[in-house]
Amino acid sequence: MLSVDTVLRRDGIEIADVSCRHGAGRGDEAEHADQHTLVFVRRGCFARSANGVVSLLDPTAAYFMNPGEEHRYDHPHDDGDDCTALILKPGLVASLCGGEPRLPTGAIRTGPALDLEHRLLLAAARSGGQHEVLAERAIMLAASAIGQSDARRAASGRPATERARRAIVDGAREALAAEPSRSLPELSGELAVSPHHLSRIFRSATGDTIARHRMRLRARSALERLAGGERDLARLAADLGFADQSHLCRVVRLETGTTPSALRASLAA
Repeated sequence: MLSVDTVLRRDGIEIADVSCRHGAGRGDEAEHADQHTLVFVRRGCFARSANGVVSLLDPTAAYFMNPGEEHRYDHPHDDGDDCTALILKPGLVASLCGGEPRLPTGAIRTGPALDLEHRLLLAAARSGGQHEVLAERAIMLAASAIGQSDARRAASGRPATERARRAIVDGAREALAAEPSRSLPELSGELAVSPHHLSRIFRSATGDTIARHRMRLRARSALERLAGGERDLARLAADLGFADQSHLCRVVRLETGTTPSALRASLAA
């Protein structure tokens, strides 16, 4: 009846493709949520009863779940439904929601931009996109949905001044220069700002996402190693945190317009 295909698990967030093939009728009683989850409906229609409220959910809606929440799903049609679920660890929920590890309750309407982003995110995760980039996108998507439901909580953790924003961006760059593998939640915890706001102010100040900046640092480290005579590209990729040699070659080509093999001779000359 219900199948869940997890396509990404990283940095305190999971992306899952959820399919339900329940026939028309009233759902089972007293199901309980066991994780913090944001669910976007892609296809179908169903009613969710939780906290004394019945929400009709279709592809123009999304809803939040918190652990321990009792709910029931009723299905008006026989053809089931398909959803995209973002499952968030408590620490990430707290950082996105002003320190309280609890998501908003109930359903929200999803406008065209929010709906398209969750579909593109799922497609990218299914096709094996870079995990660091996908995790950052997923966190931003969750933050946008939380902000739509409760703008006050989503605004907490926002740097108040331009000087504070610049100091935070510089702090993130300093931390990434020392260890590029630091995740967005790890950086935001060190800098005492929400992941959502750190991602936004970083991109505003630098023109790059944190994931892109991380890849640029790794690419520059690769160039330095190539200039030093490194010949083993597989070892270079592993040492610098690339997924594999092909990933290293793609990133270096994107950054420089040519391949590591071609660069090696000219840099070491």
